[in-house]
Amino acid sequence: MPFNPIAVLVAALATLLVGFVWYNPKVFGTIWMNETGMTEEKAKQGNMLKIFGFTILFSLMISLAVPGLVIHQMGAFGMIGGDLNKALPSYTAFIADYGDAFRTYKHGALHGFMSGLFIAFPILGVNAMFDQKSWKLLFVTAGYWIVTLTIMGAIICGWK
Repeated sequence: MPFNPIAVLVAALATLLVGFVWYNPKVFGTIWMNETGMTEEKAKQGNMLKIFGFTILFSLMISLAVPGLVIHQMGAFGMIGGDLNKALPSYTAFIADYGDAFRTYKHGALHGFMSGLFIAFPILGVNAMFDQKSWKLLFVTAGYWIVTLTIMGAIICGWK
């Protein structure tokens, strides 16, 4: 299999770790609260089980898509329809020759960063413009996803 399912799970959980740091009041949490109008009281009213449950679910969905963005060999895997039992000997030979090519934490981080910058940032930017949110909020939320996708890419690509 071209990717490690445990790495995908760890990458999904990394979104929480990065969020705990990123949205800490000593980092960007105060800016985020001011820009969204969130208060301590309003935050405490949220259903934490629902919020964190869906956060983990959505993070897992993202981390399942990340291998296709950061692991080049996923293209070859996709060409055989994802069924290793139907793979021709040429696929096996290709993976034997190139299975570890560009499978490093550094390369995964690069592609994760590019995914954050060229996918997440524009999506959030469009939403921010229509929602008439501030540039400051856009940069805080997009920055979170750029950093998070960089870390996710590193974990998924490098952890074989």
